[in-house]
Amino acid sequence: MNYSGYAYLVGYLFVYFAVVAGIWLWRQNRRQERPPVSEKLLRTPGETLRRKIEKFDDVLLFHLVGSALVPLLVMAAGLWIIDGLSPTAHTWSLVGLMIVLAGVLYFSAWWLLRILGQRRDHYLGYFGERVVGETLDELRMKGFRVFNEVPASEATPAFDIDHVVVGSTGVFAIETKTRRKAKGRPGFEEHKIIFDGQQLVYPWGEDFHGLNQARDHGVWLENWVVQVIGRRVPVQPILVFPGWWVEEHAVSTVRVANPKQIAAIILRAGPLLTEEQIETISKQLEARCRDVEF
Repeated sequence: MNYSGYAYLVGYLFVYFAVVAGIWLWRQNRRQERPPVSEKLLRTPGETLRRKIEKFDDVLLFHLVGSALVPLLVMAAGLWIIDGLSPTAHTWSLVGLMIVLAGVLYFSAWWLLRILGQRRDHYLGYFGERVVGETLDELRMKGFRVFNEVPASEATPAFDIDHVVVGSTGVFAIETKTRRKAKGRPGFEEHKIIFDGQQLVYPWGEDFHGLNQARDHGVWLENWVVQVIGRRVPVQPILVFPGWWVEEHAVSTVRVANPKQIAAIILRAGPLLTEEQIETISKQLEARCRDVEF
């Protein structure tokens, strides 16, 4: 049986998609066009995740095409090879090809689902940061300065602080963790997170995820503020879980809350900063966060 026709078909498809990809890359890299706006904007909530999602979307077509094209190429190549074998070897060769093809299909599907899962997780985190960002807008109306995705580029490794709030009651470093809900253990409510001062108690178990990160980011920000205003101001780290009911059974270095509890934590803190210090810190934070290009 002559299978060479399959090879020609797949070859045509491969060349076609290669040409389309080449045209797309050429259009992306053209230098003849310039954006109409040259000013850089401030980062919005979830800016880092938004950029990651944008990168995923830029190459998503290639992942979709690749996951479909690779098994087709393997099948065509296998049939072309089998076509050159003796008739007696065809049956076992076809069985072997089916086994290999099944493995390639599984790997291609796994790869595509992995990419789509990563994008889904990024979007979940992005949406959670948007929820927290809207809650923090209420503090703006009370005179607080709010900055999103503050880059700590000097750190090793570099990182971003999801939200920084500056006002008369001090400086606050807010980290957002958007976690999906799942079936809980007997005796645990599926919508509730409990912080016992040491660990986070979820309906399905306990862990420390986010606590050390929030603490370390707060320490970095506190050291940075010293360089800006010349004196040490305690920075309060807050770990926030959108969509969860959060209970603190003990108060630790890191406060744990849901978005609606943030304002109470910030407003109840003692007066620490003067208007001049607030202005100085805010100007430096704004310079860091104004890097969003058209």
